[in-house]
Amino acid sequence: INIIDTPGHVDFTVEVERSLRVLDGAILVLCGVGGVQSQSITVDRQMKRYRVPRLAFINKLDRVGADPKRIVLDIREKLKLNAVQIQVPIGLEDQHKGIVDLVKMKAYVNEGDNGETVKEMDIPADLVDECNKARAEMLDVISQYDDELMELLLEEKVPSNEIIVRAITSGVRSLRLVPVLMGSAFKNKSVQKLMDAICVYLPSPLDAEKMKAKDIRDPSIIHQLEPVDTKPLVCMAYKLTEEPFGQLTYTRIYQGTLRKGDTIINTRTGKHVRVGRLVRMHANDRDNIDVAYAGDIIAMIGVECATGDTFCNDQNFMVACESMHVADAVISMSVKGKDNEANMKVSKALNRFMREDPTFKVHTDEESSETIISGMGELHLEIYIERIKREYKAEVVVGQPQVNYRETISKEAPMEYLHKKQSGGAGQFAGVSGEIYPLPEGSETHFEFQNLVKGGNIPSEYIPSCEKGFADTMERGPLAGYHMMNVGVKLTDGRHHPVDSSDMAFRICARDALREAVRRADPMILEPMMKVEVETPSEYQGSVVGGLFSRRGVIAGSQTRGDETVITASVPLAEMFGYSTDLRSVTAGKATFTMEFEKFAPTPKNVQEQVIAAKLAKDKKR
Repeated sequence: INIIDTPGHVDFTVEVERSLRVLDGAILVLCGVGGVQSQSITVDRQMKRYRVPRLAFINKLDRVGADPKRIVLDIREKLKLNAVQIQVPIGLEDQHKGIVDLVKMKAYVNEGDNGETVKEMDIPADLVDECNKARAEMLDVISQYDDELMELLLEEKVPSNEIIVRAITSGVRSLRLVPVLMGSAFKNKSVQKLMDAICVYLPSPLDAEKMKAKDIRDPSIIHQLEPVDTKPLVCMAYKLTEEPFGQLTYTRIYQGTLRKGDTIINTRTGKHVRVGRLVRMHANDRDNIDVAYAGDIIAMIGVECATGDTFCNDQNFMVACESMHVADAVISMSVKGKDNEANMKVSKALNRFMREDPTFKVHTDEESSETIISGMGELHLEIYIERIKREYKAEVVVGQPQVNYRETISKEAPMEYLHKKQSGGAGQFAGVSGEIYPLPEGSETHFEFQNLVKGGNIPSEYIPSCEKGFADTMERGPLAGYHMMNVGVKLTDGRHHPVDSSDMAFRICARDALREAVRRADPMILEPMMKVEVETPSEYQGSVVGGLFSRRGVIAGSQTRGDETVITASVPLAEMFGYSTDLRSVTAGKATFTMEFEKFAPTPKNVQEQVIAAKLAKDKKR
């Protein structure tokens, strides 16, 4: 069993994305006190995106205030999952000793300093009624996944354990059921039963949903990969780390066999690379291996590539695995070395970090020539700055964090433009017409192009140049020069000249056509909104809510848990700078908060004017 532990902080959501991309099953770990929190919702959304079957594990039942029944309801209500309890705890808080397995109807108690001894025994007398009721509820839920179980229950017969396990397994692997287990990882209480559940309910590579890959030569052809050792190799690099002996490339093998010394092909670059060493990872330890098979997760040493690259070993079977979802960066800052030597080190570090982390972006500002780094949050960027200092021994100067605004349009608008240039010799001639329209919020793509040209007024060979020209315009909006998003373009007609038309002419024409049309479509500024969750003693609830209101926050809800209140709000990222200090001040340091990117939303008119003025003033200084 390959187990990947992922960080809980929202700034490192890419670690969850890349792990779920290569795993066949997952465990959604929830706090027995806190329950479904903001990050739980994000992780659940990622699991659904990659269609990963999962178990839920309610942890920390030994903590004061643990309430697994409430957490099960939380899972159903907040995550909209069909959660079914297959265990009942034996005691809570400092009385927590183990669990009752509702399938076997046996109690399991952990003993020893670290819970290493598991004793099977009869269900304690005071839990028999509760367990019988919970088992009846479990059987009622899982019976919809097994006809034989349904018939036995209708006939009021007792089903065998094998039939119950089969029904749960069917529900889990079809993504329609989430069994809920519980315990306390701190003392390994019930962890052993969780490991058993992984083996029984989650799919092996043979049982898991088959991975799909696009044919490199013809992307319209989709191949379904088979976890068979004898088929052509297909593996994907999902994580990179730099080592003294070269790059360590974590790899999932979807099909075929990989041996030490093999020559494999990077299907993105076409480069042939030799696999020098293969290792199986155990946290920071590793074992050298000679061969790895379909379904394995291993690491290659010394293979240069980028995160998400696919490798094959057969020129006649070249495919690219579906890449993982990469969220938009929401915060940026400038960075430079203190001197030329430091600048060289910074450049080397940034190139490496970009290969390792798809959510970490680097670009050069055209006007100021500054190097700008962008990421998922302040902590995300701060850690990379610290790594430059620590790993590359480079002194760096960083600018103030800046919010990554976007621009978009708010209505449809016609588009028509003629590009005509004659300066001796061959000229330039191109005409395009059509319309632009706003894409709905949450669209999978930020730019949509529809070619509706008929009759040959724009020769087909120039259509790709038109699309490139439109895409060029998306890089810089008309209001303040921010990237544009959620814009659709319909190209319906145009004009060409047999001599003066060219790829460049149509690219320039499309760029200028969209630029003009956007100005007629009521452009507006979008700002990143953050989902903020504050956990505070109830006595400070009013102060916390007031503070969020003062930052243009919209309260989504609140929940009381004992003496604590959890407040959820949507707040512009621009208003969240310095919030940590203010929150400590108004709650005597007793409150905590988390935040994650939620969406881009239109700014109020007065804020839009301030954003535009500030950006133009900044550009003028350069």
